[in-house]
Amino acid sequence: MTENAQPAGAGPSYRSVEIGTALAMLLFAAITIYGALRVGINWGAEGPRAGFFPFYVAVLIALSSLYNLARVFMEGASGLFAEWSQLRQVMAVIIPTTAYVFLIPWIGLYVASIILIAVFMKWLGRYGWSMVAAVSVGVMVATYLMFEKWFLVPLPKGPIEDMLGL
Repeated sequence: MTENAQPAGAGPSYRSVEIGTALAMLLFAAITIYGALRVGINWGAEGPRAGFFPFYVAVLIALSSLYNLARVFMEGASGLFAEWSQLRQVMAVIIPTTAYVFLIPWIGLYVASIILIAVFMKWLGRYGWSMVAAVSVGVMVATYLMFEKWFLVPLPKGPIEDMLGL
């Protein structure tokens, strides 16, 4: 092995990922239980109230999270979960996709999708601008025709689609 090689095993351990995931799911369950209790978890005259099913699902999530947390501390999870370079590749997909989801209510599905496809093609695929433009716009034109015209299913539109009368 050469001296310039990066050390194997650089990244988060299974144990830290398991603990982090269990705690995040426990927090999610607690928030859901709180919300369910606020809207009611009992049985009303019309049937189960709005919080009935979310409450019991959240209780199952909480119990599962506690089990996973206990299992990590009792058995221990050893080894490398992923290397930092692998996690960077995952984040290169998650961050633009998250931005896409948050942009849809503001600029509409079509423009947000054109931007997302273009970003992925140019940044990750390293395609030329002509191919990026042709594919990103072409896919959205096909999507518009299929859903809006043929199936008559309206998709979220933004100010540009409204300005174009689509």
